[in-house]
Amino acid sequence: MERHENGEAVIFWRKLVIDLSIMTAIGVVLAVVGPFGSFALPFSQRLVYWLGLGWAGYAFYRPVGGLASRLAVRLHLPEPLLWLLATVIATVPMTVVVELVRQIPGPLHMPRLDLLIATFGYVFVIGASVTALFYALGSRTSALADDNPPTGESGAPGPDERPGARFLERLPPAIAERLLALEMEDHYVRAHGLGGSALVLMRMCDALAELEDVDGQLVHRSWWVARAAVESVQRDGRNVRLVLANGVVAPVARDAVGRVKEAGWL
Repeated sequence: MERHENGEAVIFWRKLVIDLSIMTAIGVVLAVVGPFGSFALPFSQRLVYWLGLGWAGYAFYRPVGGLASRLAVRLHLPEPLLWLLATVIATVPMTVVVELVRQIPGPLHMPRLDLLIATFGYVFVIGASVTALFYALGSRTSALADDNPPTGESGAPGPDERPGARFLERLPPAIAERLLALEMEDHYVRAHGLGGSALVLMRMCDALAELEDVDGQLVHRSWWVARAAVESVQRDGRNVRLVLANGVVAPVARDAVGRVKEAGWL
C-alpha cells in the first residue's frame, strides 16, 4: 500500500511540474509581448505580473478542465463544449484576481461594470487560449494511443505466466488480485479493482497489449472492461453503461454497443 501511495505521489508531482513548466513558459512569452497595456511596465514587473497570473490561472482552469473531461465521458456530452463551459466558469474568479492585482497597493474599489466586463473578456481570451493548448495536448496523446498499434515487450511470455501478468505486476496486490477495468486519464491509465484504484504512467494501447490474454473489451475510447467485472447494465435511451463489481459505472460508446452485444455482455 505504501508503494502504491508513493507511486501516486510521484505521478501527481511529475504532472504538476510539467504543467507548471508550460505555464511558466507562457508567462515568459506574455511578459516579453506585454499584451493588454502591460508593455508600459518594466520587463521585471511584467515578468512577475504574468508569471503570477499564469500560475493563479492554472489553479483555476486546470481542475475544471479535468472535471469537464470526466463529465463528458460519464454524461455522454461533447467534451469541447464542456471545456468551453468550464473555461467560462473559471474566468469569473480569475477576473476577480486580475482586478485585485491591478489595484495593488490600494485602496481597493469596485470597478465600473463596463471595465469589469472588458477585463472578463481579456481574461477569457487568454484563459481560453491556454485551456485550448492543454486540451490539444491531451487529445494529441489520446490520438497517438489510438493510431499506434499495441506493442508489448519483445519475446514470448513464459508458459507459466498468468493472463495479463505483465500489467498486473505494475499494480498494488489488492488491485491486481481482481482487475475490473482501465480508465484513460490524460497521459495515464487508471486501473480499477475491488481493492481500489491506481494510476499507471503508460498509454492505453500498451496497457491493452499487456492484457491481451484477459477476457475483456475496449467498450469506450477511454475505457476497457473485464468481462467478469460486469454486474449489471444501465440503459437510458441510446446510452448504455456497465455497472462493475465495485460500483464504478463504465460508459459504452454507441459504436461499440453492437460489438458488446454480440459478445453476450448485454
